[in-house]
Amino acid sequence: MIYSKIIGTGGYLPEKILNNRDLEKMFETTDEWITTRTGIKERHIVSAHQYTSDLAVEASKKAIEVSGINPNKIDLIIVATTTPDKIFPSTACIVQTKLGLSLCPAFDIQAVCSGFVYALSVADNFIKTGSAKCVLVIGADTMSRITDYSDRSNAILWGDGGGAVLLEASDQPGILSTHIHADGAYEKLLQVPSGVSHQKGKATIEMQGNQVFKIAVNTLDSIVDETLEINELEKSDIDWLVPHQANIRILEATAKKLNMSMDRVIVTIDRHGNTSAASIPLALDTAIREDKIKRGETLLMEAFGGGFTWGSALIKY
Repeated sequence: MIYSKIIGTGGYLPEKILNNRDLEKMFETTDEWITTRTGIKERHIVSAHQYTSDLAVEASKKAIEVSGINPNKIDLIIVATTTPDKIFPSTACIVQTKLGLSLCPAFDIQAVCSGFVYALSVADNFIKTGSAKCVLVIGADTMSRITDYSDRSNAILWGDGGGAVLLEASDQPGILSTHIHADGAYEKLLQVPSGVSHQKGKATIEMQGNQVFKIAVNTLDSIVDETLEINELEKSDIDWLVPHQANIRILEATAKKLNMSMDRVIVTIDRHGNTSAASIPLALDTAIREDKIKRGETLLMEAFGGGFTWGSALIKY
């Protein structure tokens, strides 16, 4: 059987840090209020001359370095992003050129905060069907570019960053299963109303926070059950939860569902904020570099985002 094995990870955060004290000067809020409700203390913000592709490239360079492979072995690039550099060409094509890679296929996926799990699922299927042997999967977003900093209800959440993994075809267990879902009926609970074709309303994020929170918790509960049932695993078989970093309360609720100590949950939201598609690969890379996650351990990734979209990936690292 062919598996998709993670052979390298990388992450990149812009230098500029926007902490809660900075936000206190921008609108009526407090560090305590933000920390209590979200778990966030600071987030990284791109400079005026940094773009999503730049974050993706820096994260990819680190993943390639860790893997030790010849970059020309990469035969597919997938970028999950909601904030592409341009309408077209795809950010993946821009990343390909910046990395100096060969003429492999390259395309973007847009599933907001679930984007990386979606991209991982697509890459896994390319490898399992023999259509690719080495895939660069990237999650990168510059959420600050679509944030309304006069809207304190959600401006406190968003950060910028990029994360990447290299997947290689292997006969050793890697990605065990992926599960992705969507329900467009909830479109208006979390959206940027104005777009390219639909040019009405704001061009920044609108979110009905309380409703999103309740649905997210219930939905993530169900995706945990689905993932464990299909793989015939018990909750105790999961070594690490690597969740999308949306809100500390959602992370705690999912850990409770798994009967898992928060010590076994990778938490970076305090340092990164919500970086959308970059969230999970950034958290994974951070945990590996901090020597928490080790080879042979079983990881559960799960995410929930606008659409609504949601998904999970069960991985033997």
